[in-house]
Amino acid sequence: MVLNHLWGFYTHPKEEWHAIDERHESYFYSLSHIGIISLIPALLSYYSSYHLGWSIGVGEVIKLDQMSAASLGIGMYFGLIAGVIALAIIIYELAKVFDSNPSYTQSLELAAYTATPLFMCGFAAFYPALWFVMVVAFIGISYSIYLLYSGVPIMLHIPEDKGFIYSSAVVTGGLILLVVLMVGSVLMWSVIGDPVFTH
Repeated sequence: MVLNHLWGFYTHPKEEWHAIDERHESYFYSLSHIGIISLIPALLSYYSSYHLGWSIGVGEVIKLDQMSAASLGIGMYFGLIAGVIALAIIIYELAKVFDSNPSYTQSLELAAYTATPLFMCGFAAFYPALWFVMVVAFIGISYSIYLLYSGVPIMLHIPEDKGFIYSSAVVTGGLILLVVLMVGSVLMWSVIGDPVFTH
């Protein structure tokens, strides 16, 4: 079942990594996980930007019209999926430098489950105040990084000291990837037109 490891990552992450390593899922399973978990931030960003509006400081609530909100949600959905797949490629290619030879499916599993806490932060959009979303995002990013550091030695079968260096390289690549996605989203907005705000 898709998402069946979700609870385990919050209660006993290392044991869950071992369970995944013992019984690897298929490539389709990992893609299904990414497809479902990416719906959370995409749908909730649409809902909050169109129905609830965003509060930035003490100013008035900012809302998008339905078309702009839908464009934001759809763009976010495909951007998140592309981001996880790109992270899997980084994991796969960097592993060769550290004398590990995972399959691309293993790399995709690692990327998908590592990104899950960050995507779960999409629920913060139910209270779309910028400070709250930033705090929740910080917690989600921190836990995603923790999952990466704990999962790499288990999934890639490399020593923990070498796994720490490898994970740090993946985090650096992931941050660069995040900047690329942000720039890409800005460029996409400029191509499809400026967002339309409502009151």
